[in-house]
Amino acid sequence: MIGRLNHVAIAVPDLAAASAQYADTLGAKVGAPQDEPDHGVTVVFIELPNTKVELLYPLGDDSPIKGFLDKNPSGGIHHMCFEVDDILATRDRLKAEGARVLGNGEPKIGAHGKPVLFLHPKDFNGCLIELEQV
Repeated sequence: MIGRLNHVAIAVPDLAAASAQYADTLGAKVGAPQDEPDHGVTVVFIELPNTKVELLYPLGDDSPIKGFLDKNPSGGIHHMCFEVDDILATRDRLKAEGARVLGNGEPKIGAHGKPVLFLHPKDFNGCLIELEQV
């Protein structure tokens, strides 16, 4: 049902410092910050040969990343994103099997301009899962 790993997202307390660390220390190709108001985050994508790393930083006081960083002030892995061919069929199958889809269950447009859904971490070994339609 799931396809390739699209990205691993890391919540960071300082977006500029984290971006510089990946660019300068690791020599990675680091994109420009992009605000995602529907998700309450500013993101930076680090391009790797086989996937991406997404740096997440709170956008506003209501950001879900703010709460995560309050609990994890140094930052940490926030979620993994897997690609799917049909997000609605995948959602329906997962819900039928008892998985909880966060929010109202309807896809939102994600940072890549494609529909995304999130699955409850308690249903996936403590890991928040993002599904992105390709």
